[in-house]
Amino acid sequence: MGVDLRQVVAGVLTLTMFVMLGNMIKRDHFDSITEKLPGDVHDVAKVAEQGLFTLTKRSGKGPWLEDGSELKPCWSKTNFDEIDESKGFITFSLTNGPEYHVSQIADAVVVARQLQGTLVLPDIRGSKPGDEKKFEDIYDVDKFIKSLDGVVKVVRDLPDEISIRSLAVVKVPNRVTEDHIVETIQPIFQAKGNIRLATYFPSVNMRKSAQKSNLDLLACLGMFGTLELQPDVNEVVDSMAERLRTLSRKSDGQFVAVDLRVDLLEHKGCHESGSSGRKSCYSAQEIAVFLRKLGFDKDTTIYLTQSRWDSSLGVLKDIFPKTYTKETIMPADKKAKFLESENSEFEKVIDFYLCSQSDVFVPAISGLFYANVAGKRIASGKNQILVPADISSSSASATDFVSPYVLKKNHLAHTCFS
Repeated sequence: MGVDLRQVVAGVLTLTMFVMLGNMIKRDHFDSITEKLPGDVHDVAKVAEQGLFTLTKRSGKGPWLEDGSELKPCWSKTNFDEIDESKGFITFSLTNGPEYHVSQIADAVVVARQLQGTLVLPDIRGSKPGDEKKFEDIYDVDKFIKSLDGVVKVVRDLPDEISIRSLAVVKVPNRVTEDHIVETIQPIFQAKGNIRLATYFPSVNMRKSAQKSNLDLLACLGMFGTLELQPDVNEVVDSMAERLRTLSRKSDGQFVAVDLRVDLLEHKGCHESGSSGRKSCYSAQEIAVFLRKLGFDKDTTIYLTQSRWDSSLGVLKDIFPKTYTKETIMPADKKAKFLESENSEFEKVIDFYLCSQSDVFVPAISGLFYANVAGKRIASGKNQILVPADISSSSASATDFVSPYVLKKNHLAHTCFS
């Protein structure tokens, strides 16, 4: 009896998803917010001197700070030689939400370029069996292909004469290295002619490497220069952001986005401290106390990534009455497609891009969502990313809790932008 490669791939992807989730909960704690840079940057004036924020507040209330300057990409298509004739096709799928998509795209672009392969436009797979979408259902296909023109050849479909069952499935570690491609992937590609990539994540942090690589700019292009939302999805995100800003009139149209999902908070290992004594997630009550002690007042508008309201969120709404989830701010005529369908990919995408656009981002859960949202925010100058902590005093300065990705400039984005 023959084995259907699609079932094999689906099994690999599903297993990989659970492994990544388990590792994220057990291992990935927030970086220390008490580690200081030389010169003690935990001083408001010195944070401003680094160009991270402008001290002028846009409102008389709350710890709101102006954004920094939008950064310029360090890569250009002139960095890359012209592509040679294709030596075969490389397929892959985007899985587990947009925080994984950006990394999966970057790895696929790097591998395809190094192997002189033709990249086949990926499909998008959710966490449930049969939960599949076409690339164009979420992302702009033309933008994707144009962004890689002259760097990596991209086709929309695998040629009819090539059977998907004939493709060798190759596991690829996120942030794949040149040595790994040459030693592990290239021999399989040369032997088979066409391959299918399945990215796994040995680590979910996005700190930049100590040593520069020849692949850095290629990975930067893949991660930050290829994906844009298709118009219908972008319209929903923009309308929800505008709704939140309208609700935030008392704070000059500013709002806070908090990545807080009840299903992950209920994981038994979530609130345990690691060897460093730091936790990997914070509850609604802990987030409410954290924000209040930083000076955010009761009129602050808060967006939660939790899809539907849960009774455990009541304590947050008691302190901040203007706390909303998607179901209360999404346009009514969009809910059937983007909120009430069985597919959750749209909801994940909306969360990722709203958290990237908000004036303040607070990751209640550590992991790749936090890391890759931070990357998008750093590139656009939106540096007010506040990492939660238990504050023993009655109040504190928001600048004391700015993400180390920003303060230490150690995010991969700082390799890609200047």
